[in-house]
Amino acid sequence: MNSFPKSLLDGYRTFTTQRLPTEQSRYHELSVRGQSPEVMVIGCCDSRVSPEVIFDAGPGELFVVRNIANLVPTYQPDSGAHGVSAALEYAVSVLRVKHIVVLGHAQCGGIRAFIDKIEPLSPGDFIGKWMAMFIKPGEIVEQRAHETMQDFVTRIEKAAVFRSLENLTTFPFVRARIDSGELQLHGAYFGVAEGSLFLLDKAAKEFRSVHESERIASGE
Repeated sequence: MNSFPKSLLDGYRTFTTQRLPTEQSRYHELSVRGQSPEVMVIGCCDSRVSPEVIFDAGPGELFVVRNIANLVPTYQPDSGAHGVSAALEYAVSVLRVKHIVVLGHAQCGGIRAFIDKIEPLSPGDFIGKWMAMFIKPGEIVEQRAHETMQDFVTRIEKAAVFRSLENLTTFPFVRARIDSGELQLHGAYFGVAEGSLFLLDKAAKEFRSVHESERIASGE
């Protein structure tokens, strides 16, 4: 008989003795009232990039969807099963979230595999098909002259955030709530090694540190 991972059981015991007692009333309230998070985070399933940890979020505060390379597909209401699209529809149309954050990160394995065309990213596997939607038909992704491989990878990791934000606007229910002022889209990029966070400045089309973003927002 396979045993349940001991590390998870140890973590649960810590949760029940340390965190749960301080948040028991919150969990009870959420069980009765249901969830009503204002923020949806679309992140990568990389084990080093947990939105709840990065944003120090408590129970019920974030509606999180994680997938390979934090990608959002375009609106495709066909007969296929669309997990990210279904979660997006629920967050926007049912939970009525006010913010959607696409969270990219450094050292993304999905992006590196896409760049290196690592096997088994063949046309018939899941990862290959998933990452293929990152580029548009006829679009070429290649390293620029005098661009280091590290800079190239970082640029594509950030480009994935831009593409996901662009694809979000193809969903009619997302577009409608943006136009009505009820929903805002945001991009962010997490540096794993330093624990640094960069926010997308849409006007400048570049990522800025949290400190710089706050300074600009305050008009300094």
